[in-house]
Amino acid sequence: MVVRRLLAVDGEGTLSRLHVRIAAELAGVSERTVWRWLADGRRGHVGARPRQDGFSLSDALWEVLAQAGGNVAELRRRMLRAQEKGVLEGWGAQCVPSLPTLHRVIKRDLGAGRVLEVARPAGARVGLEPSRYDRALADLGLVDGAGGPLVVDGSPADVPVPEGAADAGVRGGGVRLYVPGARLVSTRQVAAVAEAVGHTVAARGMCCVYGDTGLGKTVAVEQALQLLPGRVPVWRAVAGVAPGLPQLRASLCEALGLPSGALPHRAGPASQALTRALAEPGVLFVDDAQRLTPPLLDCLRQLWDAPGCAAALVLCGAGCERALARASALRSRVLTWHQVGRLDPSQVPQTLTLFHPVWAQANPEDLARADEQMARGNFRTWAKITSHVYAARERGPARRVDRELIEQACARLGPYP
Repeated sequence: MVVRRLLAVDGEGTLSRLHVRIAAELAGVSERTVWRWLADGRRGHVGARPRQDGFSLSDALWEVLAQAGGNVAELRRRMLRAQEKGVLEGWGAQCVPSLPTLHRVIKRDLGAGRVLEVARPAGARVGLEPSRYDRALADLGLVDGAGGPLVVDGSPADVPVPEGAADAGVRGGGVRLYVPGARLVSTRQVAAVAEAVGHTVAARGMCCVYGDTGLGKTVAVEQALQLLPGRVPVWRAVAGVAPGLPQLRASLCEALGLPSGALPHRAGPASQALTRALAEPGVLFVDDAQRLTPPLLDCLRQLWDAPGCAAALVLCGAGCERALARASALRSRVLTWHQVGRLDPSQVPQTLTLFHPVWAQANPEDLARADEQMARGNFRTWAKITSHVYAARERGPARRVDRELIEQACARLGPYP
């Protein structure tokens, strides 16, 4: 019928590409196919012909496509190898179609609702063989933080530790200390976070730990979780940058030790698996929760509201309180809100002395001045200042940590410390 209408318009001499385009849209084929039909019609071949390409993917071939990561070219290569071995018919195919045909058939099936469960392998470290990579880290005095950020390790020495500060030397993974010999310090802010998180876990509730960047929120929560009884499991998840629902499910599945292949892309089975995992008493810690949109936060709420859920939920991040404010259903369920504050000026001298030996002989007035003008109670900024002071002392061991040296270190931080 399409060809006859086009031939009629062509006989009047008014046929244009627009007519062909409209005909292609109505017939559900490409414009090239319509032009070929029209050429056959002009030669007198107007009758309908059966489709020469009736290829379809069997379930076995669809599974091969999933194993190939959705790579259509790889699927065709495997089909060609199977044809050479004489086992192609076992996959439900009589021949190997062209690559465009495979693309068209797969696109058609996906549009019809056929699910492709692609298993995405986790990314691995590339570029250097492990031995060379680890040797380079050792030369730099760095330790690989188990897939997280690199952390600087080193045991503190020659620093008098006051009584009651036994936990001051504990180092948590995943935090940058920037300088060998540095260690984490348990401040009053850390103790307050430990109290808030401990109460929330005991009540199996939900906690939001928020505050400005660089104040040690994640470190404080990690130390609080380390203080929990050993029988309480802790599941750590980090929200990715601009995550979607499959990415959130993948992060939660990885944290809970569930398969992170095709499961996150199947809403029903993923929710059931996560619900079963969270029925065990424990703590789900989600860092950088400010990246989660209201629909993703509502997904967390549904998991937490599921019957039988016995886990506590700890959300942490700079600005996560504003993200939760946009998800009213989850916000109303938060048991504990805790804001992490800056270091008090009176805390700076003792905290820095515990943080690194380089500050042992520094003048408290010089430290107070640097804190007022540059660090402003931000511990991450103080860690960077410590790194530059340490480097200057290494170049000139006879130099004293005086106001001039501290100002030189602060100048290295630029306008945005």
